[in-house]
Amino acid sequence: MAEGNAIEVEGKVVAVLPGTMFKVQLANKHVVLAHISGKLRKNFIKIAAGDMVKMEMSPYDLEKARITFRMKEQNPFIPPPRRRQY
Repeated sequence: MAEGNAIEVEGKVVAVLPGTMFKVQLANKHVVLAHISGKLRKNFIKIAAGDMVKMEMSPYDLEKARITFRMKEQNPFIPPPRRRQY
C-alpha cells in the first residue's frame, strides 16, 4: 500500500487471534481486524491484549488494518530491579 493514501489510526488491542492477527478497537468503538507489519515481525515486537497500537488502514477497506507501531505505556509503575544480597 502506498504511504500517501493510508489512513493512520490508533486503537487498543482487544483480542489476539491465531496467525499474528488481532482485533483492535478504535476510539469510535469500531473493531477492525489487523495484522503485524513486517518490521514489527522482523524485530520480534510482542503485542498483547490491552496494548495501544498505531495502524494504517486503506481508504477502500475500513475493516482491515496493518499494525505499524506499539505505543509505550503512559504511566507504567515498574519497580526498580531488585539487587541480590550476597
